[in-house]
Amino acid sequence: MKSPVLPVCTLLMLCAVWSLSAQTNPADTERYGPYPANYKEIATKWLETQLIDSESAKVEWDGEPKPANLGTRDKPLYGYLVNFKVNARNRFGSYTGLQSHGVLIRNGEVIKGLGFGYY
Repeated sequence: MKSPVLPVCTLLMLCAVWSLSAQTNPADTERYGPYPANYKEIATKWLETQLIDSESAKVEWDGEPKPANLGTRDKPLYGYLVNFKVNARNRFGSYTGLQSHGVLIRNGEVIKGLGFGYY
């Protein structure tokens, strides 16, 4: 009697490959704007206006931009959310350690910053 493990594993692998190759629907550009292919450049330029010593910033990107609504039910705020971590120097010249931040990008510009506490 043969073990059913091999056929089951083969079936699971085929399903995994098929689901990875299946195309997802692109986000509605009318709602979210065009996909920001240059999201790192956009976020980095925005960070230059937010950090005390932007030249010292070390950025770790947490994945690709994802369509998101950061508004409320009454006032939606659509765009592409980009998450990242930043380690930069503060006013005293010391590195702050990696801190989580994010930006919502729409039509090539940052429309909302996250993790700065005042934006």
